Parts: sequence; C-alpha cells; structure tokens
Amino acid sequence: MSEPLDRLVRHAHETRVIVVGGGIAGLVAARECAKVGLRVTVLEATDVVGGVVRSAEVGGLTLDVGAESFATRGGVVRDLLDELGLGGDVVSPNPAGAWVAGVPGVGAAPLPKGGVLGIPDNPFAPDVRRVIGWSGAWRAYLDRVRPPLTIGHAHSLGKLVRSRLGERVLDRLVAPVTSGVYSARPDDIDVDLAAPGLNAALTRTGSLTGAVAEVRARRPQTRPADAPASDAPVTEAAKAPAPGGAVQGIRGGMSRLVDALVAGLRDAEVEVRTGVRAERLSRTADGWAVSTSVNDEALSARAVIVALPEGPARALLAPVVEGLEAAEPIAPVVEVVTLVLEAPALDAAPRGTGVLTVPGSHVAKALTHSSAKWDWVRDAAEPGVHVVRVSFGAQGEEPATAALDDDAAADLARSEAAAMLGVELPASALRAAHRVRYVQSQPAATIGRAAVTQAAREAVRAVTGLGATGAWLSGTGLAQVIPDARDEADRVRSVALWTS
Repeated sequence: MSEPLDRLVRHAHETRVIVVGGGIAGLVAARECAKVGLRVTVLEATDVVGGVVRSAEVGGLTLDVGAESFATRGGVVRDLLDELGLGGDVVSPNPAGAWVAGVPGVGAAPLPKGGVLGIPDNPFAPDVRRVIGWSGAWRAYLDRVRPPLTIGHAHSLGKLVRSRLGERVLDRLVAPVTSGVYSARPDDIDVDLAAPGLNAALTRTGSLTGAVAEVRARRPQTRPADAPASDAPVTEAAKAPAPGGAVQGIRGGMSRLVDALVAGLRDAEVEVRTGVRAERLSRTADGWAVSTSVNDEALSARAVIVALPEGPARALLAPVVEGLEAAEPIAPVVEVVTLVLEAPALDAAPRGTGVLTVPGSHVAKALTHSSAKWDWVRDAAEPGVHVVRVSFGAQGEEPATAALDDDAAADLARSEAAAMLGVELPASALRAAHRVRYVQSQPAATIGRAAVTQAAREAVRAVTGLGATGAWLSGTGLAQVIPDARDEADRVRSVALWTS
C-alpha cells in the first residue's frame, strides 16, 4: 500500500461521522459512510430504529404496521435488498384493483382503469361513468371541445381538473386519490410534480383527457394501470399512485429491511445507539460536538448527518445553519389501525385490495385489505382470518381516532372497515388490533414545497461537515429516500475523508 493511501486509510478509521436519526435514511447514510472505513455512530431518540418501516405482532401475526411496500422505479430499493441478501424474498402484490367508497347515489364502485391520479382518459368508459354518472361524464366531455386558447400552464391539480372536467371528476375520482396518496387536497398539489409531463401533453393534445391518454401511452406498463401502489406508511395500498409506479414488498414484512441494515452496520462496527437524543450541535476546532440526552454527554465528530423528520431536523440545525428556520412545519398527522378479523365474508375480497373514500363520506380516508393484497399475509393467517389496515387523518384534518383510547379506536376502525368493505363485521369478529400514529412529511408534490426544500438543502450544504437527508427533503417513499441518503452521505464522507 502506498504511503498516501495508507495515510488515508488510517485517517478514515480515526474519523467519526455521527448520524442523527435511525430511520431508513439514517441507516442507509451510516452504511455508506462505513463502506469507506469511517467510524460511524447512529443516534436514535426512540427505543427502535427503522422510522416508518416497522412491524408488530398483532393477533399472533407479525405484520407491517408502517410502510408495507416499496416503489420499484429506478431499481434502487431492489438493488439494496439484493445487496442485503433479501432479493429472494421480494414479492409482488395481488394485481386486483381497488374501490372507491362514499360515492353519492352509488355507494362504492371499482376505481376506474385508465387514469392518472384519478383523472380519466375517457369519461364515458363504463367504470368511470358508474362513479361520476351521465351528467358528470357529459360535463367532463366538454374538455374535448373547449377552445385551445383556454389552455395554459396550470400549477394546481384541483383547479385544473375542476376547470376542465368538472366537480364530479374532482370530488369522486381525483380527491380520493390525492387524499390517499398525499394526504392532501387536490388544490394544494402541484401538477408538474405529481404528474410530470401532463401539462405539456395538455398543450399538445388540447384536452386534459387527451393528455392523460398520451401520458399513459408513453408510460411503461409494468403493471395494470389501476393497480394501487404506495410505500409511504400511511398512504394505504388501496391508493392509485403517481405515474409510473409499480410496487413490491418483502415476504415477512418490510421490517426485515431494517433488521438486515442493522445487522450489516454492526458487522461494520457501526455503533447504533437507541434511546439517545441529539440535543444540540456546536462547532469545534476540528469538526462538531453533538450534545446528547444521556448525562449531558457530548460526542465529537468530523461530520454530522441529520436524518430526522423536518420539525426536529430544523430545530437541531437552525442554530448552526444560517438562513434555516426552526419553525415546525404543517404536516399531516395520520393514525393507522391494523385489525385482525375472524371474517369469512372477506374470503372473496369483495372490494379488491382496498378502498379509498370520497372526502367527507367516511371518517376513515382509506383501507387496505392486506390479506387480499399479500399472499404471505394470507398464508400466515388461519382460514377465514383477515388483516385490514384502516387509516385516518389528512392535511389539515385531525384523525378521527385522535381523542379515542385504543379500544375505541379499534372499534371505530372495525365499523369503518365494515362500511367500506360492504360486509358485516360485528364486534365479536375482532381478534386483535394495533394502532400507530405518524407525522408525515409534508407532501413533496405540494405547491411551493420544492422551493422550500431546495432552500433548506442549500443552507445546510453551505456548512462544512454537515449534511441532512430524509423524506422531508427527498420526498416520501423508499425509492426516493434511499438514493438521497446515499448521495448526501457520499458528499459528507468526502469532506470528512479529505479534510485534515
């Protein structure tokens, strides 16, 4: 080994990087730093790592109670799973479609095929007309005959759909999807971020339905067009995804990813400390000091990567990052109640893999029929036993379960599941329940959000030896979080390695 290289290796082993936050972003960032021989310490304030990827035992079954799948786009998550030896346990969901419930005059109906974020390409298609009715279909058809001069570059998804296709398409098709996928109202969603290329296609084709048809025709059809997808923990799998996203899961649950990451970190001699909160960052002569919640302990490091949710991340970073505000962001609060039910009536999966709701029609926003969606969940349960996940809450809307105790929350979830699935689910059907509360990152597709996160990134990156990553910066979903964590770790570790 040459002397310069030998010196670099010794320097790496002597250089510490502290990663604050033990969610997927933090674990991946720690893994990247450890790859080049850096000494790494992960600090996690809670008793468990993994963040929104977590499992729990419910009624004798080990189940995902957070993120239950990952988007396959880009192949980044699958590549990581292969590296960790989990590639052979990757599974695909049941491709059956989802339903939409709370439709006036209809009740519930299959979510129409052939759409983008719920926007149909043909308002007269039978499955679309069933939801919006003849009057809604004729109103939407006006989109095809409106003069091209009325077309402009729209930012708000809600305003675009309302003006082109009318209120029924917006309320009954688009709003259930945006509430489910983004926990946000259509008016707050940026068209260009949620449906890239739709505005340009609108200008070319002269109609929004024509634009949807063009976007779908150019999209790789890796799955049925109406197959629901999401890997955010509280955007239930019943929901239609942003364009282009197939999903997969892991047999036995997504928490196996966390277990494999932690095992790899320990093999690399990374110190993973739970129950330790980073209280304060301060500059030192050769890097940083991180004050913790453990007996006023202060840890020294050449570099620090903050992988926390937005509120805690801003609070920790703002005192040492010029221009970064410590304000608590307005973020959706969602509660997910997982039910294990003795319900043979669900054997036929009467409403596919899940149900979205028309906003205002139910107190729950969505439901996933997990044992209909995932074969491994079905196989783990006894005959006639089913797993259902019910989610409550959205942007600006407190979950209906928020003020309830666990038993009452489970009972409300059971009642909502019965209504959404169209079957009787008496109290005696409930075997077990699990409830978890999440504060979601503000949706990346929200209007103006991209500028906010870019400003935050630039402010952090202007400070030597400091990095930040996580869903609030990358966007939600492992397919976005993982590459962002890798990129930020690569940037910070380069500074740590090459700074004497």
